[in-house]
Amino acid sequence: MTSSTDPRTTDPHTTDLRETVESFWAAAEDRNWTAFADTLAEDVVYTLPQTREHVSGRESFVRFNREYPGDWHLRVERIVAEPGQVVTWVHFTVGLEEMYGISFFTGDAEGRVLTMTDFWPEPYEPPAGREHLVERY
Repeated sequence: MTSSTDPRTTDPHTTDLRETVESFWAAAEDRNWTAFADTLAEDVVYTLPQTREHVSGRESFVRFNREYPGDWHLRVERIVAEPGQVVTWVHFTVGLEEMYGISFFTGDAEGRVLTMTDFWPEPYEPPAGREHLVERY
């Protein structure tokens, strides 16, 4: 028997975070920024440890993705999920460059993305032109 404080307990009135993350990636690949924004909590925080950047807030995070340079595309390789947490492994291309990333998501009470932390294969300096959207740390 599970209790209301047991993390395995699911509320049928909340959105499944796995479905939200699947929609998040599909909307990103489709460049459907309205649908992408709908997957995000208003106070979403995106963290990139290798570049020491944070992007805070829905509007900034949507703009960060919309303005990412190059003809990028992604494919989800794997999703691992449990209530309130999802991890994805994605294949990402920008032109001829290929890379894989691991993304950790947490959700809010409505099943929207509250935090996302991306890990990429090696540290790199961020592309120029997005300083107005991020904080370096």
